[in-house]
Amino acid sequence: MADFSEIRDNFEFLNDWEDRYRYVIELGRTLDPLSDEERNEKAKVLGCASQVWLVRDAGGKNTPLKFRGDSDAHIVRGLVAIVLSLYNGRTPDDALGIDAGERLAALGLNEHLSPQRSNGLKSMIARIRAEAEDAKAA
Repeated sequence: MADFSEIRDNFEFLNDWEDRYRYVIELGRTLDPLSDEERNEKAKVLGCASQVWLVRDAGGKNTPLKFRGDSDAHIVRGLVAIVLSLYNGRTPDDALGIDAGERLAALGLNEHLSPQRSNGLKSMIARIRAEAEDAKAA
């Protein structure tokens, strides 16, 4: 999976939003799919128009977080990949210090996503932040 700085650099290189959308879809294809068992109500992210599932594999008070995610929509799966690039490998404290809105705004996503997808993105971030809080408390 690409790290966020690489994704940001690639977004800057791609001038056309059709190319950027294709790139987002390509990012989604890099995610390993979740098993049928992992696609459950506990893993489901509420507030997304498409179905989105997030699973935390690791992360404790001082250990790096590791999330996996999936969606039933190609573009949303790519958004999951972008969000995971912000948080995977960070300690809970570091993850909670990330201003995801600011970082994602640097990609220009706000102007090019539907209100439903923007809300879904916010729901994914809220879920990851809640998981980081849980990991920090563990």
